[in-house]
Amino acid sequence: MLLDVENLTVGYGGAPAIVGISLAVDAGEIVAVIGPNGAGKSTLINTIAGLLRAQRGGIRFGGVDLSAVAPHLVCRHGVALVPEGRRLFTGMSVEENLDIGCYRPEARKERERSLARVFELFPVLQERRHQLGGTLSGGQQQMVAIGRALMAQPRLLLLDEPSLGLAPAVVSDMFHAIRTIQSEGIAILLVEQNVAQAMEIADRAYVLEEGRIVATGLPADLLAQSRIREVYLGL
Repeated sequence: MLLDVENLTVGYGGAPAIVGISLAVDAGEIVAVIGPNGAGKSTLINTIAGLLRAQRGGIRFGGVDLSAVAPHLVCRHGVALVPEGRRLFTGMSVEENLDIGCYRPEARKERERSLARVFELFPVLQERRHQLGGTLSGGQQQMVAIGRALMAQPRLLLLDEPSLGLAPAVVSDMFHAIRTIQSEGIAILLVEQNVAQAMEIADRAYVLEEGRIVATGLPADLLAQSRIREVYLGL
C-alpha cells in the first residue's frame, strides 16, 4: 500500500477527535471518507498531512514513517493537501498562488511542465492567470487550490471537501477533474459530504462516525446497506 494508517488516535486537549482509525490507500486509487459533520474527517486528513500530531498510532507513506517527519517536510515525500475552504492568498494572482505549490527545489525544476498540466486540466485558469485569487468564483478558487497542490508533484493528493459551497454544475466538473488526476497515476484520499458524487468515483470508501470507522468496502456494497442509504443519501 502507498499509504497505511494504523490505529490512529488524535485529540484536541483531552477530547479525542478520532480513535483507533486504520485505513489504506494504494497507488493510483481513489479512496473516499464519508461521514457527518464532526465525525473527524478533517482531523484525519490534516493529521496525515502533518498539520496535527497523533497521540497514538502510525502513518506510513511509501515506506516512510510520516509521524516522524517534520510537518513542513511531509510534502517532500509526495503528499499534498487541498484544505477545506481553499485558503488562497486572495491578494495574489492565480499564477502566484500556483507557484507556492512548487517551492521545493525538486518541484521548481518542473515548474513549466507542471503549470502547463494545471492549465490543461483547468483552462480557465490560464485565461485568468494574472487575476487576483480573491476575485475568482468559488469554483475557480477551488481549481487554483487543486492546481497549487498538483504543482508539488504529489503521489498522494488529500482533498478535504472539494465540493463545499459550489454550484451543482461546478461540482460535476470538479469530480470529473478528480478522475482525470487519478488517471495520471496520482492516488487520492477524498473527504467529502457529497456522498453520491464521492461514491461514484471512489474505488473504495470508509464511513466515519464519532471518530471511528464504522464501515468500509466497495461503494456499491456500502450503498446497498439500507442504513447508509437512509443516513447519507436520504433514500
